[in-house]
Amino acid sequence: MNEEELQTYREQLRCKFPLIDEHFEDFIKDALRRLSEEAVEAYLAGASTVCMIGRGVEPVMVFLEEMPEMAERVGESIIQKSADQVWIMSRSPNGNSINPFLNSLNEVTRCLPTEEQMEEYFDLVNHLAEETAGSIHGHHSTFPSPSLPEFLQRAPYLLHQVSVSGLLNWVNYGIKYYNNHPERQKEYFSLETADSKAMLMKERSGTLFVDSERELDLYMRAMWDNPEQLVPYSRGYNPYEKPRPYYTADGIRIPDSYEPLNDISGMNRYRAVLAHIAAHREWTEGIIADNFSPFQRHTAEILEDSRIEYLLMQRYPGLRKLFLALHPAPVEGSCEHEQESCIRHRTAMLSRAILDPDHGYQSEVINDFVQRFHEMLESGDHSTQKVASLGSLFVAKTRRQTDQLPNIRFENTEISYRDDNRLMWQYIEDGDEEELFEEKRKFSEEDEVDGLPPRHYKEWDYNSKSYRPDWVTLYEAKHVAGDASVIDALLEKHAGLVKRMKQILDLLKPQNYVRIRYQEEGSELDLDVAIRSLIDFKSGSTPDPRINMDHRNDGRDIAVMLLIDLSESLNQKAAGSEQTILELCQEATSLLSWTIEQLGDKFAIAGFHSNSRHDVRYHHIKGFSEHWDDDVKARLAKIEAGFSTRMGGAIRHAAHYLEGQKADKKLLLILTDGEPSDVDVEDEQLLIHDTRKAVQEMDEKGIYPYCISLDPNADEYVRDIFDNQFVVIDNVERLPEKLPALFASLTK
Repeated sequence: MNEEELQTYREQLRCKFPLIDEHFEDFIKDALRRLSEEAVEAYLAGASTVCMIGRGVEPVMVFLEEMPEMAERVGESIIQKSADQVWIMSRSPNGNSINPFLNSLNEVTRCLPTEEQMEEYFDLVNHLAEETAGSIHGHHSTFPSPSLPEFLQRAPYLLHQVSVSGLLNWVNYGIKYYNNHPERQKEYFSLETADSKAMLMKERSGTLFVDSERELDLYMRAMWDNPEQLVPYSRGYNPYEKPRPYYTADGIRIPDSYEPLNDISGMNRYRAVLAHIAAHREWTEGIIADNFSPFQRHTAEILEDSRIEYLLMQRYPGLRKLFLALHPAPVEGSCEHEQESCIRHRTAMLSRAILDPDHGYQSEVINDFVQRFHEMLESGDHSTQKVASLGSLFVAKTRRQTDQLPNIRFENTEISYRDDNRLMWQYIEDGDEEELFEEKRKFSEEDEVDGLPPRHYKEWDYNSKSYRPDWVTLYEAKHVAGDASVIDALLEKHAGLVKRMKQILDLLKPQNYVRIRYQEEGSELDLDVAIRSLIDFKSGSTPDPRINMDHRNDGRDIAVMLLIDLSESLNQKAAGSEQTILELCQEATSLLSWTIEQLGDKFAIAGFHSNSRHDVRYHHIKGFSEHWDDDVKARLAKIEAGFSTRMGGAIRHAAHYLEGQKADKKLLLILTDGEPSDVDVEDEQLLIHDTRKAVQEMDEKGIYPYCISLDPNADEYVRDIFDNQFVVIDNVERLPEKLPALFASLTK
């Protein structure tokens, strides 16, 4: 960092303490390393706010030193929320609590490593401050809370003892019984009284995630080879919603504490939950939910849970005892069909009977479906889709009119260690709960990608300034092949341009571009070795199969991904040309591929289009390990344009492959003719902001994104997305000429 850049950042921090000047360079370097550009701005603005409250240099120094680490651990929103919390405290009589609040905050985030938990903690702090602050007239707080500083000092220790919900109960007890006794209140919140310690022990009856995180993480890695991040959530703040464990692409979400249940310890309850989720991740496949009724979906989930637990118990028989101890055993006949809905009772009985050979149920239907289930599993011909079909049949065989009653029997039906199965279902129906589609999406068996399983990507919502987790479903596969001679004809068409490019390439080729001989596979035949092998073969000796050679260079270490927008608009004819934009893109890509192949750089080609967030298609045209050969040319010759341009998810997926390449420089070229859009998005700015966020993520990963826009009006939005990392080609007809030259200039 040069002196000018340092001074620019220093001017953003509106605080004049000389001590800050001495350490500012270290602070800002740490922030730039850990935070995004937007977060750095919030970081300096937040420190300025802390400085403005007039509490001296100490809280500012603590904020500057520790906030980047906290933001990296919890999420960047913690910066603004912490500054807001300090401002709230400074506007109240509790300004004396600001220093202990900031001094303990880093340790608190180690106990509460999610944004949701920290929000609950801030709410708790404000709750204690409001309830214990004094007032002369009973209207406005005029005296500071006597207990808040003591509580904040001990908050890290307390959170190592109890969950956030348990801490809330402990705090409320102190407020209730000591609110009119300031000195005794201070003693309670300082953990100096017997009832304070007793209440803390009472709330500590369960097993805390914060105390068990390392052991649980090792359990997942050792038993399941699963390094997914474990993220706790609190169950104590919303009495109307009791979340269940679940998993997403961002990690596995589990409660922040578990109490013993049915003689099973909290730690073993954690193990049961994680084993169940690990099994889902290994064996459950996503299926389309739209044609299933709520009862059918519920039954399908129950049977899928039973299927993966059956497979689990085959691998680890000891889990049967743990699952049966936690699984309810509904009493047959205890649900009154005439007065209440018994669908949950029946499915819980079915699940219990599948897991427990000694279930003792007499129901013919239950026993019949248990037998069908076991026959399916033992045959080896089973899947998520097949058990879902079996569940639909169970609903058809057992349904009653009274299943529609609002009085639903929940007693002895809740299976606490099972997750909410959110990733088991995919929704494609018009009028989905989460969005309105402009046109009805089509989906058929022909649309199924014969390739890899779908991947799910987050998407940035600029309105809430947060990510929507697992929002985009992306399908990927190799592009179908066409006629490779089409591409050869295009190269022949531009023979003059190829000749001029050779002159440029001679200047770009590294001096240490060398041949690697004696390769079984390579880019060309090694004639000397091939002739010698032929002689050996003719003479009756075993020929050397290493008759090929390849090329490499050590002085130019570049990996390039070309990502092509294949949306419907590419089918339009270019202005002043008889060719479509798609045809010109083919020509340009062919010339660029030939150029990169001559240089010996690693490169890949992919195309994408979308039909709502549920269906982003990513087509592999050339992989990094492939050469520019007829197979690749055949795929490029077959590319077609259609649907929309959900660019953020495609960029994130392309970056996923670029990240895996070992190269000094990684370049992502995005070739597009329009702004990001999709059929299920009405707000034009939503996908523009998401794409900008995806580009920022690339910068953080050391990937250089660059956009080649074919839209003459792109200046209106492309700069917002790519800053200065773009070029607009107004004359699309010149694309074949300009694209290779642009690449050459970017990789000098």
